[in-house]
Amino acid sequence: MTGTADVHAHALVLAMDYRVPDPGKVWPLLQKRKDALARLGAHHVLVYTSTEDHGRVMVTMALRSREPILEVLRSRVFLDWFDAVGLEDIPAIFAGETVDKIVIPEAAGTEPPGVIVAAIAAVEDVPSLIAGVHSALDRFAAAGIRAIRVFGAFDDEHEVFILQEIDNEADATHWVNDPDSAAEWMTGTGIGAYPPVFVGRLQHMMRIDEND
Repeated sequence: MTGTADVHAHALVLAMDYRVPDPGKVWPLLQKRKDALARLGAHHVLVYTSTEDHGRVMVTMALRSREPILEVLRSRVFLDWFDAVGLEDIPAIFAGETVDKIVIPEAAGTEPPGVIVAAIAAVEDVPSLIAGVHSALDRFAAAGIRAIRVFGAFDDEHEVFILQEIDNEADATHWVNDPDSAAEWMTGTGIGAYPPVFVGRLQHMMRIDEND
């Protein structure tokens, strides 16, 4: 697995978290819609599958421009895709942009990080959350976390999508069950419209050129 930090550098991101009967159908359907995704402004598409919850998938898309976000969300491409993979409920969808990228050199190893821990959540104050993370980087490193990417939602100043790269599943499970107090967003997941924390592995990555 290559780190996701470079892919999402200064990115506009659309993230979708959902369950499907057969996760294996997701990637082929995305490949078939590559031209349509290019027209909507996507330049990278990443597909993660949960290591803890069979059938749960997270798809993140890095977009070239903020302008067509509503068009992307309303696009027939996604509605057809959701139908094709067998979704019965509307997925949790986050649209936003990078507000901070933290790479933790002390946690760097010789192998790429194996797992992501991702969350869409509501927090009281995003700048305070980021300051708290920076003040506790030694504890994040001790937990095996290599990088943290914080995205702020376009339409809600309290909503964030946070993507953490972590060494392995054991570290991820421990972190989810007993997070540091600086990771306050972890306690805001699984409530209302917000799905539980997602723990998974990168399965596929697609790069889309503008001329595709």
